[in-house]
Amino acid sequence: MNSLTLAYLGDSVYELYIRKFLIDQKIIKVNELQKAAVNFVSAKKQAKFLKEMIADKFLSEQELLIVKRARNHKTVSHPKNTDIVTYKLATGLEALIGYLELNKNYNRIEQIMEYITKR
Repeated sequence: MNSLTLAYLGDSVYELYIRKFLIDQKIIKVNELQKAAVNFVSAKKQAKFLKEMIADKFLSEQELLIVKRARNHKTVSHPKNTDIVTYKLATGLEALIGYLELNKNYNRIEQIMEYITKR
């Protein structure tokens, strides 16, 4: 499957998980939820989390292949608020989450998201 399609799915799974996590933290005001979410869902933060997982050897070889394939996918544009390298790293993390979701590997998604939310 196209890695950008995986990232498209992974983005929504990732964001849903973060939203549930923040609500579990007893944040109830929508404005506060949105501000707190930025600490997890921005491309800059996603790239940071991915770099940490790679440095900690947290990802399997198969997972790294998915990340690299998505990261190396040719893109014509990226958001104005981040550089292309950061954007591609974030896309790699989202593609991994999308891949795991499609393969119904919910336990691994949970492990990755727990790693991220414990930071």
